[in-house]
Amino acid sequence: MTTTPTARDTGTATAVAPSRPPVDAPARKPVAPAAPPAPAPAPPRSSSTPWILSLLVLVTGMFMSVLDVSIVNVAIPSMQKDFGATTDQIQWVSTAYSLALGVIVPASAWLGERLGLGRAYVGALVAFGAGSALCGLAWDINSMIIFRIIQAIPGGIIPVVALSMVYRLVPREKIGAAMGLYGLGIVFAPAVGPTLGGYLVEYVDWRLIFFINVPIGILGAIAALIWLPLPKGLKGKKFDFLGFAAIATGLFSLLLALSEGESWGWTSYPVLILFTVGALCLALFVVIELEVDEPMLNVRVFKYWAFTNSLILIGVLSVGLFGVLFFIPLFLQQTQGLGAFDTGLLLLPQAVVMGVLMPVAGRIYDRFGPRWPAVIGLSILAIGTWMLRDLSVTSSWTDLRWILMFRAIGMGLAMMPIMTGGISAVPPDQVTGASAFNNVTQRTAAAMGLAALTALLGSRQAQQLADTGGIMGVTSGGTSGAGVSAAASGASSASGASSASGASAPGASGGMSPLLEHYMTYTQAQASAFTTALDNLMIVTAVLTGVGVVLAFFLRSGRAPSTGGPAVVEA
Repeated sequence: MTTTPTARDTGTATAVAPSRPPVDAPARKPVAPAAPPAPAPAPPRSSSTPWILSLLVLVTGMFMSVLDVSIVNVAIPSMQKDFGATTDQIQWVSTAYSLALGVIVPASAWLGERLGLGRAYVGALVAFGAGSALCGLAWDINSMIIFRIIQAIPGGIIPVVALSMVYRLVPREKIGAAMGLYGLGIVFAPAVGPTLGGYLVEYVDWRLIFFINVPIGILGAIAALIWLPLPKGLKGKKFDFLGFAAIATGLFSLLLALSEGESWGWTSYPVLILFTVGALCLALFVVIELEVDEPMLNVRVFKYWAFTNSLILIGVLSVGLFGVLFFIPLFLQQTQGLGAFDTGLLLLPQAVVMGVLMPVAGRIYDRFGPRWPAVIGLSILAIGTWMLRDLSVTSSWTDLRWILMFRAIGMGLAMMPIMTGGISAVPPDQVTGASAFNNVTQRTAAAMGLAALTALLGSRQAQQLADTGGIMGVTSGGTSGAGVSAAASGASSASGASSASGASAPGASGGMSPLLEHYMTYTQAQASAFTTALDNLMIVTAVLTGVGVVLAFFLRSGRAPSTGGPAVVEA
């Protein structure tokens, strides 16, 4: 009966319509039950827990990982003294951590999908606490560097996974408020890090800056188990081993070449080989990512010039930010005798200024686009860095504080518009890959820039000491710096012994005074050489930032286009 009217009444809709639902309906029933099971586990947990509470759990873990980057900088001189490390060696405590972060960020996205975001987050918190405990137990510079790399692996996973979970847990209409809270956590950590670290270093013990992460990690993991959804990950998600090996080898080779170039010689075979291996591995990484079915990072996002330009500018900002955060504390503590806590207090206002201006810069971006806040901000940053070229052993702390705050205005104005403008230039379906490249650029630019600046600092400092040593050799009969130091040490001991006995040996003062005077001269020469080298470093950084001002003119001007991707990317 159904075939007769269908063949005869081909133009009648009423005859055909009733006959199709019975055929289509069975086909739709298997699809309907198949869709709900996948997302089913997540909604009950997130619906029973207010999103603001889940967000606070995520911000806590993210805050801990970001805090560790800045809190360690203040403790660098104390570690250097306890371990007896050189400036080149101690900079690896920060550089190794930053480099490991840059390498692990691309793998973090895969790990989050494979294990499930919630499970990966909990595991990373526990691992970060364990890595921090190992750092607190380090017995020499080599063990500290190794433990910092171990700590950096979960430290790089936490921010990436946390940001991904924010977009899945928070309602679409509340994402702006959520990202504001998330962003404040990112800014507050660098602000409070130097001060908190300085207090612990000066009045307690520098090892506590690591041990403090252990209870926070445990409590954060417990809170995550209670208030975060923990869905299972996707099985069968392939890991791009070749791509990971290529980018890890390339970045490590380049960093090692930059770090050891001064001591090995920039034209020596080891350094040239490292540069060659690094460049070839990064080129191989691009080829691999273009060929594999499931790339670790989608390198095709670089065809958007606005995005590529933003990464260059982010690299400039990262070098300027972390270079100052590393070298200024060294300057204050080694040449001016400022305590760790006082150093943190001096650096605190600049971080507060950045924290206040970054949300404001976001509103400016919404109205005017990224070009003008980036141009103005980078110009202020370049001028402020140029003002640091006149640092000396007698520089005023007040003047230095105001200069750093002035630089922070530029950093706060430029950073968020540049980051957001670059991501907005990428199609929504490629935002995840673009965000990963954004994180990699920040981490690796900071690490490689710090290595290059340290190499330059060491070169200039060695030249200054050589010149000063020549003059001292003439005036002191050729006594070496080491000899002066040893003699002065013995003289100090003898002087202390005579002082303890309550009397001085006849003629003792006349015999020791030249040694002590010579030692003081040598110490002052070291401080002067370091300061002069640091001034040259600030000039190079200012010029580099000036180049960034030119590139900023190529950013988009005008209101941001409406896209489905996130407007803010985690720093």
